[in-house]
Amino acid sequence: MGLRRKSRELALQFLFSHDFQERADAAEALIRDWEFFCQSFEAGPKAIPYGRVLVEGISRHLDEIDTLLAGHSHHWRVERMSAVDRNILRIAVFELRYGGDVPAQVAINEALEIAKRYSIDDSVAFINGVLDAIQIAGAHQ
Repeated sequence: MGLRRKSRELALQFLFSHDFQERADAAEALIRDWEFFCQSFEAGPKAIPYGRVLVEGISRHLDEIDTLLAGHSHHWRVERMSAVDRNILRIAVFELRYGGDVPAQVAINEALEIAKRYSIDDSVAFINGVLDAIQIAGAHQ
């Protein structure tokens, strides 16, 4: 497993727990929570920097990311998605829209591989459909 995959999984675990605990989204609180999370779970030190980029970036662009998800996940409100799927999608959308050096196909494939590990089988197809729609829409802008 590559270093960025480990970072994505670390970010997913943090975002899931952050959602579940309904923690504050203020930047300072988020970073404090991130640092505590990484220390508490003995995260691999090499995975932490990119994981932090993902967490901070998602936090900074959360409204835009969730708007994209809502617009491309037909008949599913973002708040009704499972916390795992929602956060896998947020990571991938951040990489698709704001990640810069991550090719779209890599962001999508990574999301699908992580979904296979952390979610249910039906979620893989759902995540793939949403991300494909967002990628296609982004290509037409």
